[in-house]
Amino acid sequence: MSHLKPGDAAPLFTAPDQHGKPFALESLRGKKVILYFYPKDDTPGCTAESCDLRDNYAVWQAKGFEVVGVSSDGVASHQKFIAKYNLPFTLIADTEKEVHTLYGTWVEKSMYGRKYMGTARETFVIDEAGVLMQVFEKVNTKAHSEQIGSSLNA
Repeated sequence: MSHLKPGDAAPLFTAPDQHGKPFALESLRGKKVILYFYPKDDTPGCTAESCDLRDNYAVWQAKGFEVVGVSSDGVASHQKFIAKYNLPFTLIADTEKEVHTLYGTWVEKSMYGRKYMGTARETFVIDEAGVLMQVFEKVNTKAHSEQIGSSLNA
């Protein structure tokens, strides 16, 4: 699949949330969505990114946005992550990497010369009609809300 870009339709999915209940992206039609993909619960970069979005969540909601995180961690891991950092938004447990595949975020990575498959840290901003407004391939984990806001003039 070619990489998604602004103007493309956001791929629809239904996947388990942090409670193991089906979450359908389509249920947020009519709202703008910040859909962020992150590698692993409770790791430094992912925690910084999630907490930045948490700290600005009320601002995003006031502007008509909902925030949804996606990682390949399971339901129990998401529940612990949410409880530890008081995250107020939905986290998708994409253990089968189906959502990652739809968005092109399950990629080959390399560390110390070793190749492996993992999550590309990317964020997709979706408008009320389900169309991508913005795609962030280089995420500033400590100031992601500011990065998104300045890009959207939001």
